[in-house]
Amino acid sequence: MLLARLVVLLLLVFIVPLAARVAWWTLRDDLPGSWSTADWSSAGLLPPAAERPGALVQVYAARVGRWRGIVAHHAWIVVKEAGAPRYTRFDKVGWGSPVRTNGWPADGRWFGNAPQLVASLEGDAAARLIPRIRAAVADYPYRGFGDYRAWPGPNSNTFIAHVLRATPELEATLPPTALGKDWRPLDDWFALAPSRTGVTMSLAGYAGVTLAWVEGVEVILFGAVAGFDLRRPALKIPFWGRLGVESFV
Repeated sequence: MLLARLVVLLLLVFIVPLAARVAWWTLRDDLPGSWSTADWSSAGLLPPAAERPGALVQVYAARVGRWRGIVAHHAWIVVKEAGAPRYTRFDKVGWGSPVRTNGWPADGRWFGNAPQLVASLEGDAAARLIPRIRAAVADYPYRGFGDYRAWPGPNSNTFIAHVLRATPELEATLPPTALGKDWRPLDDWFALAPSRTGVTMSLAGYAGVTLAWVEGVEVILFGAVAGFDLRRPALKIPFWGRLGVESFV
């Protein structure tokens, strides 16, 4: 009886939102076309670097392209040292050079989808983090050709989660739709959450639980995340994202 109830609960929590998301997605008439015709230009969220002389760290996320946009976001990180003439953007992708530097505008659209700000830090606090961010980018262990797996990971969001682990002062958490953020190898199934304000358990991204002040309470099933956030009150709805205070994505 308990097992049957658990199955029903999982269906309600994960399958119903997915079905609703698919139905909503198919009714959209503004989906981008092919990769080559999608809009990758700046979304106008950042001024020219010269107009923002201080140090800056920002994390962005945007829905991915084609049918995968039903379930997932792609995340990246942007840094700018004080006085630098341009922003520097880091992405992990599954084609070409696996870790991209300035492959797209810092605040560029992703497959035509406008990005949303996930976290931001400026001034001296940002300046102190930037060397550690660059070091984390350089020592990401899954940066080689063939290391990328869209599901369950390691992927673009696994990469950003790795960087966030090196910079817990940023107090950033990726959106629940950042598929792959919870991936870790099976021999590393238990660890501190990226923010170091709690713990996380993950069976290679297929199933897991996170309990942390910054990340909130998250239940992971096949990469999808359900849960809630107490720090910034919100529900985390699988495949949809946050619903509540400061619902960035």
